[in-house]
Amino acid sequence: MTSTLLWLRRDLRLSDHPALTAAVARGLPVVPVFVYDEAVEALGAASRQRLELSLAALTRSLADLGCRLILRKGAAQEVLGQLVQETSASAVYWSRSYDPTYIPRDTAIKAMLESRSIVARSFKGALLFEPWDVETGQGGPYRVYTPFWRAVRGRDVATTLAAPSRIPALPMDLRSDRLQDWGLSAAMRRGAAVLARYITAGEAAATDRLNRFLGDRIDLYRNNRDFPALGATSDLSDHLTWGEISPAAMWHGGQSALDRGAAGAEHFLKEVVWREFAWHLAYHSPRLLTQSWREEWSGFPWDTDDNSAEVTAWKQARTGVPMVDAGLREMYVTGRMHNRVRMIVASYLTKHLLADWRIGQRWFADTLTDWDPASNAMGWQWVAGSGPDAAPYFRVFNPVTQAEKFDGDTHYVRRWLAEGQDHPGPDALAYFDAVPCSWGLTPENTYPAPVVALDRGRDRALAAYERFRS
Repeated sequence: MTSTLLWLRRDLRLSDHPALTAAVARGLPVVPVFVYDEAVEALGAASRQRLELSLAALTRSLADLGCRLILRKGAAQEVLGQLVQETSASAVYWSRSYDPTYIPRDTAIKAMLESRSIVARSFKGALLFEPWDVETGQGGPYRVYTPFWRAVRGRDVATTLAAPSRIPALPMDLRSDRLQDWGLSAAMRRGAAVLARYITAGEAAATDRLNRFLGDRIDLYRNNRDFPALGATSDLSDHLTWGEISPAAMWHGGQSALDRGAAGAEHFLKEVVWREFAWHLAYHSPRLLTQSWREEWSGFPWDTDDNSAEVTAWKQARTGVPMVDAGLREMYVTGRMHNRVRMIVASYLTKHLLADWRIGQRWFADTLTDWDPASNAMGWQWVAGSGPDAAPYFRVFNPVTQAEKFDGDTHYVRRWLAEGQDHPGPDALAYFDAVPCSWGLTPENTYPAPVVALDRGRDRALAAYERFRS
């Protein structure tokens, strides 16, 4: 008996999964496989733990349909080649990746399979629109978000696919690694138990969150989304990152809300397309992920010392600037950070501290559960001034005035900063349970003075910019 291999990556769901739907439609046994390869090895600590929980949820969902997720560790090409032999597979299907780092890997795997007369097909599913299908009037990729949004907002998005009611399984006992033996949470060390309390993984959780957002919060999304204490966002970022929900499901949910007149629906759709824009840029301009997208910014004199006293204080959320430290602690404890606060935190690092944006990018990669290479690279470069459609470098977020505007009652800051409070809450205390003991931090520490005065940091940044321009 032949079979169809379904190679899973960041598409850990059953509904609206074109590759899975096509595999089931072949009428042969389907063998879902996840490979611990170089892409997994490159993940940060928080992302690995989030992946572990997502794989556990998918394992349960597949079991309910009478199917088993096969786990293997090794180079993807070798693992898939071996599984083709073991299962007599006549086809290998997967969801298309747009990450320039791994496109060559996928291309090589497709060539290997086709050389063995195995059908090799990749399917759309991670994006609403293929990067090569959205072009300017001159025929090239968009470089600015607003024209991109105008170009795609009226396009048709295919109706989402239902999850299969049954997945035919291969009648043989294939070897599979045990998920716990991969030790994906090990890099989090003692922070793993803390982080686990803030993660709700799996497709069912993602669908429930989308439905709750569309029912309870989308009407106020436009007005409330910038206030981190209000819980006004969809909370879907990590689900989208790991493919527990498709962008099409979010798009159609947002469109339905727009049709009924929900005030925040268009802004929600714009956020979905912002991620889309990031991946289109990364596909067409891979330098976005690792270098200043604006080539002229390659010579800007950012400080590249990853271990300077100021950068260390930033990483440890002890800058002495409450809004900055609250955001960094939220991220260290939960694996996520409110988007408005991300901009404040990033601006402080790249402008007040004059640190290279890639230092922050690497720290976010290690500590975020919703780490998305394209969105995060574009976000960092937008704030730093080196990216597409970027904020001007001389726009320096003042974290004090930002806090006054978006956290005037200090509810968000008090939720995450324990120092100085007589009775800090569990979220504020969780930070000290999560950080390395070697940092020597306790809730009884005196809150530090600012590592750099805000006016001095701003003046220093603007002076550096003026020297760079001239």
